[in-house]
Amino acid sequence: MRVVLISTYEMGRQPFGLASPTAWLERAGAEVACLDLSREPLDEDAIRAAGLIAFYVPMHTATRLAARLVPRIRRLSAAAHLCFYGLYAPANAEFLRSLGAATILGGEFEAGLVSLYERLCQSRDGGPGPQAEPLISLDRLRFVVPDRSRLVPLNEYARLISTDGARRVVGYTEASRGCKHLCRHCPIVPVYQGGFRIVDRDIVLEDIRRQVAAGASHITFGDPDFFNGAGHAIAIVRRLHEEFPSLTYDATIKIEHLLEHRQHLATLRSTGCLFVTSAVESIDDRVLALLDKGHTRAGFLEALGLCRAAGLTLAPTFVAFTQWTTLEGYRELLALLAAEDLIPNVAPIQLAIRLLIPAGSRLLELPEVLALVGAFDSE
Repeated sequence: MRVVLISTYEMGRQPFGLASPTAWLERAGAEVACLDLSREPLDEDAIRAAGLIAFYVPMHTATRLAARLVPRIRRLSAAAHLCFYGLYAPANAEFLRSLGAATILGGEFEAGLVSLYERLCQSRDGGPGPQAEPLISLDRLRFVVPDRSRLVPLNEYARLISTDGARRVVGYTEASRGCKHLCRHCPIVPVYQGGFRIVDRDIVLEDIRRQVAAGASHITFGDPDFFNGAGHAIAIVRRLHEEFPSLTYDATIKIEHLLEHRQHLATLRSTGCLFVTSAVESIDDRVLALLDKGHTRAGFLEALGLCRAAGLTLAPTFVAFTQWTTLEGYRELLALLAAEDLIPNVAPIQLAIRLLIPAGSRLLELPEVLALVGAFDSE
């Protein structure tokens, strides 16, 4: 059976969420086609030949784009089994099923996709029946090396431009999934509920080796928090630096973890880390407490100083507009970024992001949020 995996948006990266399940499905005997619609047109012939079409939806934008595509997919293939998988699939299950999705897979989705494929292969004219796979799986999987051979070549994806003007081809991998923290606004929490899963070190390293062979000279670690398992992360980057001394990388690390594991910051820099992204979200201590972020404004500034002392660039991200944002508070944020010379470190979109409250959000535990919200708008 032909399986088509579709990615609509992955922030300019080659989608791990296509490469990983491709390897799993091929081992099960599937004929897999991958379509990254951020880099290539929709292959209508592949859609017509598919028995299973699965959209990877790791974030809100990807989900919106995939939803718009469904009518066209249905015109090309009315009989194919439609699946959505990834972080934003369970949170939007009601809406996605209204579009015709028969299977929704969240959490550790690879085994679920294989199970779905096998059920479809075994089904008769009556179809595979209702979804047998869990909506959210937190099983501890034995990962396999992602297969990127069916993806658009790596050199057609994002480039990192160094301060000296050099351009580096950027690869992407994940050393862990989920997060052991419970920040109220985070979309990971309703799925993983404080759990996180480690990807075996040898799998991560082999995935990086193959991307280096394909031309990557910089790697983005896409873990929600690289220091959820700090020992695991440090072991990987040390080994990576031994094998590829000129390879650089970046990672996302919580402010709380930058402070807690400050002894590792010098190791990050010495092994090739160029910058660390951290979800600061706000410089208002009241808002940070409501979001249950685990740090304060003072902690953010301390972490900034620690990173600078270690030679690391800190790239903060924000949720600039919430129901608690005031004009005075927004101007204060802009003033702090200027005073701390952070303007080059903050992507402009970070100054325009609005708070999104998905189904299952821990923000709905707060009485002052409940007093403001109406019925859930699934669309």
